[in-house]
Amino acid sequence: MAPITSLTFLSLLLSSLSAGQDAVGGIQEPLRAPIDPTKYKAACPDYKSYAMRPHPPYSEGPLELPSQRPSPYCRTFQSPAVERVISNMNKKLVDQDLARIFENAFPNTLDTTVRWHVDGTAKHKMSKKSWDSDAWKGAQSFIVTGDINAEWLRDSTNQLAQYQPLAKQDKEIYKLILGAINTQAEYVIGSPYCNAFQPPPPSGLGPTFQGDGDSVHPAYEQSFVFECKYELDSLAHFLSLTNQFYNHTGSTDFLTPRWLKALDTLLEVLQAQSKGTFSDETGSYQRNEYSFQRQTNTGTETLNLGGVGNPLNSGTGLVRSAFRPSDDATILGFFIPANAMISVELKRTASMLQKAGKKQLATTVNSWGTKIADGVWDHGVVQHKTFGKVFAFEVDGYGSSILMDDANLPSLLALPLLGFVSADDEVYQNTRKMILQKPGNPYYLIGEEFRGIGGPHVGLQHAWPMSVLVQAMTSDSDDEISQCLEGVKNVSKNGLIHEGVNVDYGRDYTRSWFAWANSVFAQTILDVAKRKPHLLFGEGAEPYVLG
Repeated sequence: MAPITSLTFLSLLLSSLSAGQDAVGGIQEPLRAPIDPTKYKAACPDYKSYAMRPHPPYSEGPLELPSQRPSPYCRTFQSPAVERVISNMNKKLVDQDLARIFENAFPNTLDTTVRWHVDGTAKHKMSKKSWDSDAWKGAQSFIVTGDINAEWLRDSTNQLAQYQPLAKQDKEIYKLILGAINTQAEYVIGSPYCNAFQPPPPSGLGPTFQGDGDSVHPAYEQSFVFECKYELDSLAHFLSLTNQFYNHTGSTDFLTPRWLKALDTLLEVLQAQSKGTFSDETGSYQRNEYSFQRQTNTGTETLNLGGVGNPLNSGTGLVRSAFRPSDDATILGFFIPANAMISVELKRTASMLQKAGKKQLATTVNSWGTKIADGVWDHGVVQHKTFGKVFAFEVDGYGSSILMDDANLPSLLALPLLGFVSADDEVYQNTRKMILQKPGNPYYLIGEEFRGIGGPHVGLQHAWPMSVLVQAMTSDSDDEISQCLEGVKNVSKNGLIHEGVNVDYGRDYTRSWFAWANSVFAQTILDVAKRKPHLLFGEGAEPYVLG
């Protein structure tokens, strides 16, 4: 086959536009024939660079935001159901700039991050000598975070969340998400303490090595793991991906021996990481099963005291997390948002298992969920001299606590979205007031062009749009929701949502291509469309609900 030239690609692009794209960049009708993106890969631009530059056509709003969807020939997965949602929202949304961001953001995971997907009908071409013969069976999906060619359990779960309501009506979305569950199960079985993973061995895709020289126990295979920071929320997100799928489809196709083995592995981690630093019986030091050290000049990138972190008390009911969902090290290892999240997901998992006839396992899983939830209320709620009873960000079980919030999910701000408390819960409302103002949260950042929660991961000048979107989803105030959407829109001049934005200069951002943040934007628009449709569609508008 002759090489594809830029002129050839231009003709393909033009033909794709005439086949499906309308004048504002949306898809009126998806291409009917399945596309093999590998045929055109050489001609497809690097999306990280592509996302940094504006592309016509531009929105009809005052910001004239660009189109950032790759050509259909360069998209990594396509769904007619997703295209219908985009078309519906383009027609309904009054603010054409918000409509353009939604058009770019809602499909971003499908357009750009599905590196490998098989539906389970084809046999793997590679030799199975390099992996367990029981592994990698059925549908599989490798979903990268964006500009890093690796899959985070947390990111990929959140990247797929806005498609979950479509899984019952779109068989391809169903298989994509089922594949993601199966793939995550293999990652949890293989390296349950790790947060980010290389392409699955059967994919034939090459790994990407960081070269940070980490010293980690338990040891891991670098061709399998991209990074091995133990984050409790990673395991919670594995359960969340499963629970969302079950909730929307009623299917238990994921309930295989491999998924059950992953659950057993997860419970073993909870058992190991719920122990204190010192023995209850003797008071002597007992080394943690996990340790992490990195050669670095950044304190948040490693753990002190030989890689185990600061001491934690025993008997709290809480589970240690060495790192936060920002991939920054915890200061006090009982990270409350992750404990809250996994307690909810364990209870949801137990309910599913009970209905599936696995009653003994359901009882065990539910008891873990209850124990951890009790630990959050017993040790994670502290008295603040200004705000009253609030949730702490981190505690150690000895009485020390960290009062702050970080933009990454799970967060204290997101506790109602996680299902841990209702939005009107008194302790949550006190906490919300605390973390959404500078005197109560050192990482609430305010500038001339933007404001919101940031975190140590990208410094003291960059707030994360993700935090402002979570603020909108946890609010019942029309004014607050509108202000949040307006704030994020005004710092998304490239038509996409960035990781962090300089609060004094919105054009200074981190990560042009970050699929998780774009998914959270899409989820926020869909949430407001359901709860407060008049804010998006005009007075008297009916709620818009997926599924």
